[in-house]
Amino acid sequence: MGRRKLEIKRIEDKSSRQVTFSKRRNGLFKKAKELSVLCDLDVGVIIYSCRGKPYHYCSTKSLNDIVQRYHNRDETDAGPSNQVGESQAQYSKYSRFLKCEELLQIVERELDNPCVDDLSVTDFAHLEKQFETALLQTRATKTNLLLESLSSLHEKEKLLEEENKMLQEKIGASKTKMPPAFDLNALPGSEIE
Repeated sequence: MGRRKLEIKRIEDKSSRQVTFSKRRNGLFKKAKELSVLCDLDVGVIIYSCRGKPYHYCSTKSLNDIVQRYHNRDETDAGPSNQVGESQAQYSKYSRFLKCEELLQIVERELDNPCVDDLSVTDFAHLEKQFETALLQTRATKTNLLLESLSSLHEKEKLLEEENKMLQEKIGASKTKMPPAFDLNALPGSEIE
């Protein structure tokens, strides 16, 4: 029985994602170690978890040495100067894109999975203060909207009262101008007993 092909996409279940991260991280470190031993290379791998915890593997004594060598490398080590210029331009363009992409992923991740496990008491106090401020602002906005609505209803009430008063005056004026209604009792021989 062969392995099934796995579709590469974000794992939605938090615990499954953590298990997969742990297994694949260990697999990546194992491959880096094998590559270092087989090809006699200096290898460094740095990984940050979704909670911001760093994990690293280094085939030499210090990961800083590898990073410093990378930053301080000579153009002669990298190959012809034309290729270095092109690769540097591509790298800077790619790194700018990655920074934007990483920021979007961080924002998305924080909205999906707010990590409160790593927060201190001071952080919680700060968050509580922010929530209280937001709650006060929300309540103030709600109160203002209710007051505006109440004021609008009072104005409508006054207009309706004035309209009602005008209609009653018109009805009163029309009663005084109208001739008296035909009285059946006034006819001869039609006495109501």
